Amino acid sequence: MKNTLRKYHRLIATLFCLPLLFTAVTGCFVAIADTWLHQEELAAFLITVHTLQIFKLDAIVPVLNGLGLIGLVATGLSLTGLFRHQPKRMGGRS
Repeated sequence: MKNTLRKYHRLIATLFCLPLLFTAVTGCFVAIADTWLHQEELAAFLITVHTLQIFKLDAIVPVLNGLGLIGLVATGLSLTGLFRHQPKRMGGRS
């Protein structure tokens, strides 16, 4: 079971690493341009790049990023063993 989860986790990570990295980096650039540099026009352009509105993909990219993150979190948490059921031991220490 754990090997199957690792396989899916690796597959999801491979597929979504570039889109998630792109979203994170462009989001940082938007914040820097707007808050630190006070460049509203640059920030507005970077928002269109960040959301991929510039390519008319702004409706689908957030959904795909969200599904990828949900998949990574679900498989990652399953791999940690936090939700594994362990039977209680009877008696004292062995």
